[in-house]
Amino acid sequence: MDGPVDEGYVESVLELVERVPEGRVTTYGALAAVAGGGPRQIGSVMARYGAPVPWWRVVRADGTLPDSHGDRARENYLAEGTPLRASGGLDMSRAFWDPATGD
Repeated sequence: MDGPVDEGYVESVLELVERVPEGRVTTYGALAAVAGGGPRQIGSVMARYGAPVPWWRVVRADGTLPDSHGDRARENYLAEGTPLRASGGLDMSRAFWDPATGD
């Protein structure tokens, strides 16, 4: 997202993130399928503008976050009751929320 910022795109991405229910997560790719662009564009929006929204609810397709976000995100997952596997990772089969369907 170098160059001029498309404020409408940023706002649509952040609004989608705000709709992710507590205890659920979605992926950069799932958000991109609804908002347009690609997962990297969603990541760029989240990196620059995502602090005020529940950023920990947006994860990579394999259910991981960048290492620098892990501890803070885990606190939120535990507080919200987000389904986790025995290994401590996200249980994507139970935690995934699809922004296209609201399910």
